[in-house]
Amino acid sequence: MNKKVSLGLGRQLTVAVWAVLFLVPLIADDWGVSQLGQYLTFGILAMSLSFIWGQVGILCFGQAIFFGMGAYLMGLTTLEKFTWFGGSQTVGMLLATLGPALAAYILGKLLFVGRGLSGAFFAIVTLCAAVVVEIVAQHTDFIGGFDGLLNIPPLMANWRVGDEFLSTNETFYVVLGSALVIYLLALFIQRSPLGVVLAAIRNNEDRTASFGYRTMNYKVLAFTISGAMAGYAGALFAAQFGFVSPAVTGMALSTEVLIWVAVGGRGVLLAAFLGVVLVRSVESFLSSSLGPYWLLTLGAFFILTVVAMPEGIFGRLLKLPLPKAWRNPGDKHA
Repeated sequence: MNKKVSLGLGRQLTVAVWAVLFLVPLIADDWGVSQLGQYLTFGILAMSLSFIWGQVGILCFGQAIFFGMGAYLMGLTTLEKFTWFGGSQTVGMLLATLGPALAAYILGKLLFVGRGLSGAFFAIVTLCAAVVVEIVAQHTDFIGGFDGLLNIPPLMANWRVGDEFLSTNETFYVVLGSALVIYLLALFIQRSPLGVVLAAIRNNEDRTASFGYRTMNYKVLAFTISGAMAGYAGALFAAQFGFVSPAVTGMALSTEVLIWVAVGGRGVLLAAFLGVVLVRSVESFLSSSLGPYWLLTLGAFFILTVVAMPEGIFGRLLKLPLPKAWRNPGDKHA
């Protein structure tokens, strides 16, 4: 397959994927739609990691911190633990986005100061941070301790009389619409002048700094955007599952999202997004078919995928052509 056909196919497949997802409720039952809606929520989390890992080269092992924080803020608000907000889901979603963004900004300022941490050192520190946050959550009574928060209300249709809960299909479309908007916003950033600087930092931070760019500020900004994306996904998770536990802030989920992104393709947002659907579907199939050996099989699948396909399963297929302004004069199809 030549380069021109490959990039053209990437654009067509991207449109096709979103179109198929919007058609799912027309052909699937309620259980299947609900399951896919949950996968798409985790898909937003995967895109948040893909944004900083694939675009900026920052491997974060603590992405669940921001996801869990968003889930807790959504739960605390809708359960009226914050009494002055009156249980508003709109306020809950807003806090779930801004709170993790602020936390990511502060953490980024601490870790990227000066030459800052990078590579394995950054990954280890963020992994330790996820463990610490999970332990703190387990011992904080205000957020439910070990039990977490229960009976979080599902998304409501405020535009209807009586504030009814959204149906399964309506909830799915809210999640899918959110995922599409977040995808387009992140893609816009990647393909903007800001995205060029972030990619330059990923490729050679020292050289980028020599051109006068304050690379620390750009990395903090990208980390903040990523935290906001993960926090919003956490809010959707809380509303869909009806509970939040300390586990959603910890090491296990942080590691799992890394697998999703690596298998799907860290360099392409939609590839990382689909990595969730693939891995979670494979998990479900293997756990029912192989019993206690399913986790070993999944691990082998992950290793083979990373070794054989460094760009992930979907990375090359869904890669989009560069904007016209970025192409070399002699390369019309880059």
